[in-house]
Amino acid sequence: MRIYGDSISGNCLKVKWAADHLGLAYDWIETDVLKAETRTAAFLALNPAGQVPAVILADGRPLAQSNAILLHLADGSDLIPADAYDRARMLEWMFWEQYSHEPSVAVARFQVHYLGKPVAELEPKIVERGHGALQRLEDGLADGGFLVGDRVSLADIALVAYTRVAHEGGFDLARYPAVKAWVKRVEGALKIA
Repeated sequence: MRIYGDSISGNCLKVKWAADHLGLAYDWIETDVLKAETRTAAFLALNPAGQVPAVILADGRPLAQSNAILLHLADGSDLIPADAYDRARMLEWMFWEQYSHEPSVAVARFQVHYLGKPVAELEPKIVERGHGALQRLEDGLADGGFLVGDRVSLADIALVAYTRVAHEGGFDLARYPAVKAWVKRVEGALKIA
């Protein structure tokens, strides 16, 4: 398997972390989005959407979109709850991550940390939505565990990727103690630094 990813991207790292956790063999192909390496003809032939992560499975089939890749890689593993309701709750968090969390927390991080934009110049709605997303996580983690059940799942992997670096977008996780503790739990479970 080949994983095309940019190491600055939480969406790419969550695929890497899941593959590592599952003990899957892969070649990581660093693909720099800041250098437009996802816009080359060769890359667009692999993923016409021009986005990372993109995976070429061992049988040669391509797959894109981080959460779709996660679901494929983890099929049959303990990263996906066996109970149908818990599985649906995991998917609920994963869909929410791409729709409500990533568009604010990750966008703020990219603009501040990689484009050098001052936090004060971020679009106020991005900041407001980012804090709203972090508060939603805080509320969802009130019991002090993981997002679904008593062990790490794909929901945790999907959401920890950008949450753990939210400070790079101007979001202080000290305001969200349950989230901060959860980040440490997930990092420990996945053995990521």
